[in-house]
Amino acid sequence: MILLFDIGNTHAHLGLANARRVVKQIDIPTAGWRDGSAAARVKKFVGRTKLEGAALCSVVPQVTPVIESFVRRTWKLATLELTPKTLRGVGIDYPKPQTIGPDRLANAVAARQRFGAPVVVVDFGTAVTFDVVDARGNYVGGVIAPGLAAMTDYLHERTALLPRIKIREFKSPIGKSTEEAMLVGAVHGYRGLIHGLVTELKRELRAKKLPVVATGGYAKLIAAKLPEISAVEPNLTLEGLRLVWLANKLET
Repeated sequence: MILLFDIGNTHAHLGLANARRVVKQIDIPTAGWRDGSAAARVKKFVGRTKLEGAALCSVVPQVTPVIESFVRRTWKLATLELTPKTLRGVGIDYPKPQTIGPDRLANAVAARQRFGAPVVVVDFGTAVTFDVVDARGNYVGGVIAPGLAAMTDYLHERTALLPRIKIREFKSPIGKSTEEAMLVGAVHGYRGLIHGLVTELKRELRAKKLPVVATGGYAKLIAAKLPEISAVEPNLTLEGLRLVWLANKLET
């Protein structure tokens, strides 16, 4: 089995995978790697599973060496870190490849493996990110917008009268209260954002059909009424890590 780490700013997504798929996953707070509480949770997650390797993508550079050291001490394994140099499965046509978030590269690999190219990934995390693979199979860039929770929390924190809300489905495009109005802005507004950007990307890529894969915390909610979304894949980043680890292994 392969132990996978997708380290985000808020949560660390962990997975166990075999040669075919991710078989289980958990989320733990990224802060747990700083205060020492994460190690016990990872050991419990792995249990008696025999590990063949480990792969990691991280947008928190301070945490990366902590995890690599932990894996080395606990299972005597080196950890493959996803970078432009270790990337397999897509090419890169981007001015400064080292500035691309490695989780975004993992998403691109998994999406291309399933849907071919061109393909677009929309990741609903702390930020909403679009990642674009062109018809040649190259990662060519993307879009970054504020995440839904970041947007609504910002409104609450920066204004006196707007409440903190729990994001959920809201059918009407007209809010009859402050909370409802904020829900319209979040749910309907972000659906409009996705629709508009996908239309532009189709035009830019000259693609009549453009598969769009959604992942991240609010993917299922926002994709529910968006025909542009081809699939919702909660474990897309972990799946991309799995594919990159296997491709690197085949080369050794």
